[in-house]
Amino acid sequence: ELAQCQGDEPLLFTEVGRDVVARVVSDWTGVPLGKLQRDRAAGVLTLAETLKARIRGQAPALDAIAEMLKSSASGLKDPAQPLGVFLLAGPSGVGKTETAIAVAEQLFGGEHALITINMSEFQERHTVSRLVGSPPGYVGFGEGGVLTEAVRQRPYSVVLLDEVEKAHLDVVNLFYQVFDKGMLADGEGRLIDFSNTVVFLTSNLASEQITAAQVQPDGGSLAADALVELIRPVLSRHFKPALLARMTIVPYNTLPRDALAGIVRLKLGKIADRLLASNRVSLQIDDTVVAEIVERCTAVEAGARNIDFIARRHLLPKISDILLAAMSEGLSISVVRVTSDGNGEWTVSADEALPGMALPGASPPGEPERSTA
Repeated sequence: ELAQCQGDEPLLFTEVGRDVVARVVSDWTGVPLGKLQRDRAAGVLTLAETLKARIRGQAPALDAIAEMLKSSASGLKDPAQPLGVFLLAGPSGVGKTETAIAVAEQLFGGEHALITINMSEFQERHTVSRLVGSPPGYVGFGEGGVLTEAVRQRPYSVVLLDEVEKAHLDVVNLFYQVFDKGMLADGEGRLIDFSNTVVFLTSNLASEQITAAQVQPDGGSLAADALVELIRPVLSRHFKPALLARMTIVPYNTLPRDALAGIVRLKLGKIADRLLASNRVSLQIDDTVVAEIVERCTAVEAGARNIDFIARRHLLPKISDILLAAMSEGLSISVVRVTSDGNGEWTVSADEALPGMALPGASPPGEPERSTA
């Protein structure tokens, strides 16, 4: 009965067993052992389905990533190389960064396993020392590089090199030996092992070609392999062919309206979950509002990234006004509704709760009020 209540993630252990020791060692070293390693293998098997549930409209790209990582997890890849090196090319706001976050959560247990390097900060040749650490005799020696030190402390992780096309080419060339040998020497001469990392590089290169290729004369879309060959010349003009050959090119398409609508509902669902958890209030949003958010996202180049801005700027303030007004007047509400007049103007209304229901944020009956000091 105790084992059934504890499930797969018990908070306390009644005895010290193999999985307990493996968990402690994994916490100390960052190396998955025992059950954590078995969970990782299971996570790879269901990776494609998990990614598709979270990232909409990019099925071919997600399938390509999942297949490559399955080969690595089964031991078929070169053990010296990273688990995968992927160049995610496409427009902004289509799920490239979200893919890296989702892979980190699925394979390595959470977003804490994601190492993000904004490559736009490395536009000068000398900034390479920030990645690997300063050499002896220079300021900062011994502090470690932002990349090498992070991987040294978390050898099992996802490395995200964001906006890689903005970095100086000499900085990008640093990754030759990472992609080929799975090793990189830091400023102190230590060899940092990248063989248990997944490396994602994101880029907006070839966005125009990818967008244009989505609509073919026959009304269909270009196959994934054909799309890769279409954009390869554009990528080759920026990256050296030898470096490009060490990456798996994964094109990300512009999101269609139905995929954007699914993402809008996912993000609004998270807002509804937070509202229910913190205030015990349900959130109902009309489909017209969802359609108008999709329309605003397609009008700008930000793509799905614009959804968060629209919610923060136009939706959350109105919901907050309703909640705070109810609290100040001592009213209890059960449902918040968001409707549209069809012209882009949204109205937020609320239904009062049944008599006897607690106010949002209030203590349940029979319990003392929580102190706000």
